[in-house]
Amino acid sequence: MGAAEDDTTVLVVDDETAVADAYTAQLQREYDVRTAYGGEEALEAVDDTVDIVLLDRRMPVKSGDEVLDEIHERDVGCRVIMVTAVDPDFDIVDMPFEDYLQKPVDREDLHGAIQDQLAASEYDEQVDEYLELNTKIGLLEEEKPTQELEESEDVQEIKERAETLKDDLDETVMEFDEPADAFHKLV
Repeated sequence: MGAAEDDTTVLVVDDETAVADAYTAQLQREYDVRTAYGGEEALEAVDDTVDIVLLDRRMPVKSGDEVLDEIHERDVGCRVIMVTAVDPDFDIVDMPFEDYLQKPVDREDLHGAIQDQLAASEYDEQVDEYLELNTKIGLLEEEKPTQELEESEDVQEIKERAETLKDDLDETVMEFDEPADAFHKLV
Protein backbone atom coordinates (compact mmCIF):
# COMPACT_ATOMS: atom_id res chain seq x y z
CA MET A 1 0.00 0.00 0.00
CA GLY A 2 3.00 2.30 0.23
CA ALA A 3 1.94 5.88 0.94
CA ALA A 4 -1.27 4.78 2.65
CA GLU A 5 0.81 2.92 5.21
CA ASP A 6 2.79 6.07 6.02
CA ASP A 7 -0.47 7.87 6.79
CA THR A 8 -1.91 5.01 8.87
CA THR A 9 -2.05 5.48 12.63
CA VAL A 10 -2.12 2.33 14.75
CA LEU A 11 -2.85 2.39 18.48
CA VAL A 12 -1.34 -0.57 20.34
CA VAL A 13 -3.12 -1.31 23.64
CA ASP A 14 -1.79 -3.91 26.07
CA ASP A 15 -1.23 -3.77 29.83
CA GLU A 16 1.87 -5.95 29.44
CA THR A 17 4.50 -3.31 28.71
CA ALA A 18 6.90 -5.75 27.02
CA VAL A 19 4.17 -7.01 24.67
CA ALA A 20 2.95 -3.50 23.79
CA ASP A 21 6.50 -2.30 23.20
CA ALA A 22 7.29 -5.35 21.04
CA TYR A 23 4.25 -4.73 18.82
CA THR A 24 5.15 -1.05 18.60
CA ALA A 25 8.72 -1.87 17.57
CA GLN A 26 7.47 -4.31 14.92
CA LEU A 27 5.10 -1.76 13.39
CA GLN A 28 6.76 1.64 13.72
CA ARG A 29 8.71 1.46 10.46
CA GLU A 30 5.53 1.17 8.40
CA TYR A 31 2.97 3.05 10.50
CA ASP A 32 2.54 5.96 12.86
CA VAL A 33 2.25 3.96 16.10
CA ARG A 34 0.90 5.09 19.46
CA THR A 35 1.10 2.90 22.54
CA ALA A 36 -1.23 2.68 25.53
CA TYR A 37 -0.56 0.46 28.53
CA GLY A 38 -4.13 0.05 29.73
CA GLY A 39 -7.77 0.70 28.98
CA GLU A 40 -8.02 4.19 30.45
CA GLU A 41 -4.89 5.32 28.61
CA ALA A 42 -6.29 3.79 25.40
CA LEU A 43 -9.50 5.79 25.68
CA GLU A 44 -7.48 8.98 26.16
CA ALA A 45 -5.35 8.17 23.09
CA VAL A 46 -8.05 7.05 20.66
CA ASP A 47 -9.54 9.74 18.46
CA ASP A 48 -10.52 10.21 14.84
CA THR A 49 -6.87 10.25 13.73
CA VAL A 50 -6.46 6.58 14.75
CA ASP A 51 -7.12 4.15 11.91
CA ILE A 52 -6.58 0.82 13.63
CA VAL A 53 -6.52 -0.26 17.28
CA LEU A 54 -4.74 -3.44 18.35
CA LEU A 55 -6.56 -4.17 21.60
CA ASP A 56 -5.84 -6.69 24.36
CA ARG A 57 -8.93 -8.10 26.12
CA ARG A 58 -7.60 -8.87 29.59
CA MET A 59 -6.49 -5.70 31.30
CA PRO A 60 -6.98 -4.51 34.88
CA VAL A 61 -9.18 -1.51 35.71
CA LYS A 62 -10.79 -1.23 32.24
CA SER A 63 -10.89 -4.38 30.13
CA GLY A 64 -10.41 -4.49 26.39
CA ASP A 65 -14.08 -5.43 26.04
CA GLU A 66 -15.08 -2.21 27.85
CA VAL A 67 -12.66 -0.17 25.74
CA LEU A 68 -14.09 -1.77 22.59
CA ASP A 69 -17.64 -0.88 23.64
CA GLU A 70 -16.68 2.73 24.36
CA ILE A 71 -14.81 3.10 21.06
CA HIS A 72 -17.89 1.79 19.29
CA GLU A 73 -20.23 4.10 21.26
CA ARG A 74 -18.06 7.13 20.44
CA ASP A 75 -18.19 6.18 16.75
CA VAL A 76 -14.52 7.09 16.37
CA GLY A 77 -14.31 5.53 12.92
CA CYS A 78 -11.33 3.28 13.59
CA ARG A 79 -11.15 -0.46 13.01
CA VAL A 80 -10.41 -2.69 16.01
CA ILE A 81 -8.36 -5.87 15.99
CA MET A 82 -8.51 -7.80 19.24
CA VAL A 83 -5.05 -9.22 20.02
CA THR A 84 -5.45 -11.48 22.99
CA ALA A 85 -4.71 -14.75 24.74
CA VAL A 86 -8.45 -15.18 25.42
CA ASP A 87 -9.92 -18.05 23.41
CA PRO A 88 -12.95 -16.88 21.47
CA ASP A 89 -16.27 -17.96 22.95
CA PHE A 90 -19.91 -17.14 22.25
CA ASP A 91 -19.42 -13.74 23.89
CA ILE A 92 -17.66 -12.52 20.74
CA VAL A 93 -20.91 -12.66 18.75
CA ASP A 94 -22.03 -9.23 19.98
CA MET A 95 -18.58 -7.62 20.11
CA PRO A 96 -18.02 -4.87 17.48
CA PHE A 97 -14.45 -5.76 16.42
CA GLU A 98 -13.18 -6.30 12.87
CA ASP A 99 -10.61 -9.06 13.54
CA TYR A 100 -9.47 -11.33 16.36
CA LEU A 101 -5.89 -12.56 16.70
CA GLN A 102 -4.83 -15.00 19.40
CA LYS A 103 -1.50 -14.55 21.15
CA PRO A 104 1.24 -15.24 20.51
CA VAL A 105 1.05 -13.12 17.37
CA ASP A 106 4.05 -12.71 15.10
CA ARG A 107 5.03 -9.71 13.01
CA GLU A 108 3.65 -11.20 9.80
CA ASP A 109 0.22 -11.83 11.36
CA LEU A 110 0.08 -8.28 12.75
CA HIS A 111 0.96 -6.76 9.39
CA GLY A 112 -1.45 -9.04 7.54
CA ALA A 113 -4.34 -8.15 9.85
CA ILE A 114 -3.58 -4.42 9.53
CA GLN A 115 -3.37 -4.66 5.73
CA ASP A 116 -6.69 -6.51 5.63
CA GLN A 117 -8.33 -3.76 7.69
CA LEU A 118 -6.84 -1.01 5.52
CA ALA A 119 -8.23 -2.76 2.44
CA ALA A 120 -11.63 -3.14 4.11
CA SER A 121 -11.62 0.53 5.09
CA GLU A 122 -10.80 1.59 1.53
CA TYR A 123 -13.57 -0.70 0.29
CA ASP A 124 -16.06 1.01 2.66
CA GLU A 125 -15.10 4.43 1.25
CA GLN A 126 -15.46 3.18 -2.32
CA VAL A 127 -18.90 1.71 -1.56
CA ASP A 128 -20.01 5.05 -0.09
CA GLU A 129 -18.79 6.95 -3.16
CA TYR A 130 -20.36 4.41 -5.53
CA LEU A 131 -23.75 4.69 -3.79
CA GLU A 132 -23.54 8.50 -3.81
CA LEU A 133 -22.78 8.61 -7.55
CA ASN A 134 -25.55 6.16 -8.39
CA THR A 135 -28.03 8.20 -6.35
CA LYS A 136 -27.11 11.30 -8.35
CA ILE A 137 -27.34 9.43 -11.64
CA GLY A 138 -30.75 8.01 -10.69
CA LEU A 139 -32.11 11.41 -9.67
CA LEU A 140 -30.92 13.03 -12.89
CA GLU A 141 -32.33 10.19 -15.01
CA GLU A 142 -35.74 10.74 -13.40
CA GLU A 143 -35.70 14.50 -14.04
CA LYS A 144 -33.87 15.01 -17.33
CA PRO A 145 -34.50 13.82 -20.88
CA THR A 146 -32.10 11.16 -22.18
CA GLN A 147 -30.61 13.50 -24.78
CA GLU A 148 -29.66 16.10 -22.13
CA LEU A 149 -28.08 13.38 -19.99
CA GLU A 150 -26.04 12.08 -22.93
CA GLU A 151 -24.85 15.61 -23.79
CA SER A 152 -23.78 16.47 -20.24
CA GLU A 153 -20.05 15.99 -19.64
CA ASP A 154 -20.62 16.01 -15.88
CA VAL A 155 -23.12 13.15 -16.10
CA GLN A 156 -20.82 11.16 -18.37
CA GLU A 157 -17.92 11.69 -15.94
CA ILE A 158 -19.87 10.46 -12.92
CA LYS A 159 -21.20 7.48 -14.90
CA GLU A 160 -17.61 6.58 -15.87
CA ARG A 161 -16.45 7.03 -12.27
CA ALA A 162 -19.31 4.84 -11.03
CA GLU A 163 -18.39 2.14 -13.55
CA THR A 164 -14.71 2.29 -12.54
CA LEU A 165 -15.69 2.03 -8.87
CA LYS A 166 -17.96 -0.92 -9.61
CA ASP A 167 -15.08 -2.74 -11.35
CA ASP A 168 -12.71 -1.93 -8.46
CA LEU A 169 -15.26 -3.11 -5.91
CA ASP A 170 -15.84 -6.35 -7.81
CA GLU A 171 -12.09 -6.95 -7.88
CA THR A 172 -11.75 -6.20 -4.16
CA VAL A 173 -14.60 -8.55 -3.28
CA MET A 174 -12.81 -11.29 -5.22
CA GLU A 175 -9.65 -10.63 -3.18
CA PHE A 176 -11.62 -10.88 0.07
CA ASP A 177 -13.29 -14.09 -1.11
CA GLU A 178 -10.03 -15.85 -2.00
CA PRO A 179 -8.75 -16.29 1.58
CA ALA A 180 -12.22 -17.42 2.70
CA ASP A 181 -12.37 -19.98 -0.12
CA ALA A 182 -8.91 -21.27 0.82
CA PHE A 183 -10.00 -21.52 4.46
CA HIS A 184 -13.17 -23.44 3.58
CA LYS A 185 -11.16 -25.91 1.49
CA LEU A 186 -9.06 -26.66 4.58
CA VAL A 187 -12.05 -27.35 6.81
